[in-house]
Amino acid sequence: MIDRPAYVPERHLVTRIGWLRAAVLGANDGVVSTASLVIGVAAAHAVRGDILLAGAAGLSAGAMAMAAGEYVSVSSQSDTEKADLARETSELASYPAAELAELTAIYVARGVAPDLARQVAVQLTAKDALGAHARDELGISDVSTARPIQAAVASAAAFTTGALAPLAAVVIAPLALLTPVVAIVALVSLILLGVAGARAGGAPILKAVMRVTFWGVLAMVTTAGIGRLFGTVV
Repeated sequence: MIDRPAYVPERHLVTRIGWLRAAVLGANDGVVSTASLVIGVAAAHAVRGDILLAGAAGLSAGAMAMAAGEYVSVSSQSDTEKADLARETSELASYPAAELAELTAIYVARGVAPDLARQVAVQLTAKDALGAHARDELGISDVSTARPIQAAVASAAAFTTGALAPLAAVVIAPLALLTPVVAIVALVSLILLGVAGARAGGAPILKAVMRVTFWGVLAMVTTAGIGRLFGTVV
């Protein structure tokens, strides 16, 4: 048996959460929304130029909406984190003994012996009191901290990348076969996206693939039905 070294630096998959969530969400939305949009317009018997225009408009609007949505939501999280950190900074300055006792109690609750818990709390407080409370009391760390710009850029770029596949199918496919070709391209893209996302996040591949393809098929079928219904009515 080969002994493992006493300390080996490890890279955990959780460090990818910040960009992986935005990228997977953006790419999935780009494929599903753009494919569904062009299929819906095509089902209404539109010409290729109108279908392509609708898809391009959907791409630009969707990418900006994803970026704005991610930035606003993650900024709200960031504002909350900053408010909590400001409050913790004030409490550390005003009530250091109480904050030390609070940190000690946290470690005791996690199973550390009271005397040892206090020693740990004293040492961590001496090194970085705010960092210790942010991590162990508030659950804020470098891994989970909110990064609005990173989330917005990743989401918009991923949406655009995902939307390009169904748009390319609109350009290449014969008009008579446009709907099935776009649907197939979208499904293949979703499968690849599910595999890539699962591998990047260390999740079960089959479960991830089934999840994205189910909702993608549902969206495309729904918009195709609506396009055919209103296209016939009009």
